[in-house]
Amino acid sequence: MYFCSPILVCIIMNITRENIDALNAVVKVDIAKEDYSDKVEKILSDYRKSANIPGFRKGHVPMGMVKKQYGKAVLVDEVNKLLQDALGKYLVEEKLDVLGNPLPKPQDDLDWDADAFSFEFELGLAPEFDVKLKGKKAITHYHIVADDKMIDNQIKHIQKQYGKIVSQNEVTEDSEVTGKFTNEEAGIENVATFEVSKIKGKTNLKKFVGAKVGDVITVKTKNLFEDAHDLMTYLKVSHDDAHDLDVEVSFEVSEINKRELADLDQELFDKLFGKDVVKTVTELKAKIKEDSEKQFAQQGDQKLLNDVTEYLVESTKFDLPAEFLQKWMQTAGEEPMTEEQAKEEYEKSEKSMRYQLIEGKLITEHNLQVQFEDLKAYAMQMIKGQMAQFGQMNPTEKELEDIAARILSNQDEVRRLSEQLMSQKLLELYKKEANLKTKEITYDDFVKEFYS
Repeated sequence: MYFCSPILVCIIMNITRENIDALNAVVKVDIAKEDYSDKVEKILSDYRKSANIPGFRKGHVPMGMVKKQYGKAVLVDEVNKLLQDALGKYLVEEKLDVLGNPLPKPQDDLDWDADAFSFEFELGLAPEFDVKLKGKKAITHYHIVADDKMIDNQIKHIQKQYGKIVSQNEVTEDSEVTGKFTNEEAGIENVATFEVSKIKGKTNLKKFVGAKVGDVITVKTKNLFEDAHDLMTYLKVSHDDAHDLDVEVSFEVSEINKRELADLDQELFDKLFGKDVVKTVTELKAKIKEDSEKQFAQQGDQKLLNDVTEYLVESTKFDLPAEFLQKWMQTAGEEPMTEEQAKEEYEKSEKSMRYQLIEGKLITEHNLQVQFEDLKAYAMQMIKGQMAQFGQMNPTEKELEDIAARILSNQDEVRRLSEQLMSQKLLELYKKEANLKTKEITYDDFVKEFYS
């Protein structure tokens, strides 16, 4: 039991708390001699039994000498243990939701020769707030579809992948060429294979068409390929360089091939999906559409998760104990920060802190905790999906359980899977409770709108 006075000072035994405001408090812990004396005496007594000091038989060292040599260190250690234990229990018993860790107030004049000690700690308290999932404005949940153009391109890609490679004497517009890109000054020297159809512009295309093995083609890197990111693959340059690279490179042709498309027949269908799963081109298109849209659903869900997160952070208003958190950040990491560095770090991470508090409230209010059985079932489902990709369609329950047990014995894996499962639980909550509207969009349009 505790008593709170009108000036907001709560007392529990030898611990008092003064609430500075709704987000900040100071806890004072008083430690009296009777709290630590017996423990200190016992430890010093044990030291006396084992101390090996020249001039004295083991176990017969005068207690005064033991106290002189070890007393201060033992006292400090025991008081600190008592302090941390008392503070930890107090926070639990009072159900104080603190941010960061309690910060000890500096005490330059602390007298360890005294019998009683007082210590003060600053606390940053979590704010009180409500979370409203249903906003006035609907959040779009994108249903990404595979259109006819995409399906036809995928079929053409499959036909090329499983088709025959036929050597050619010279490059044509439908050739696949291999050669080395070189620019000594820019540090470019890379062997690459690409389809000539990836070349951008008639001027560049003319330089390639008609070339033979051994020919050296000189081109500018700017606007060389339809997709600038191809420079990363074919010239082995960084992402940033790929967008701005404008140098002259030479390309020495070493191989010219053409891929003859595979026939869309039962043999190909069986290679792709197993015997008789697909029997016609119509069924092939339906299967590609189904499989593609399953993968797209994950991207649509991730976009929804990001958008709801953004909405919750923007719409859920509360203050944070910013000054306390910046002070805590100065000492919380492996390397101490200056006041300026802590302020900068706080500004970077404030949004993330806010969402963590919002997420924690949602998890508690909707009972979304991840239980071990949930985690085990999730791991087994993931393993089953991965095994299916390698043709193992019907693993036994024991196989799945054994692999799951090995994975869940690794704490890093447990943490990673727990985060994934919690994201899934939150996503299900958002789909059920948030104000959503569904919009159908092609994959190409989705990529252009959100990732270009």
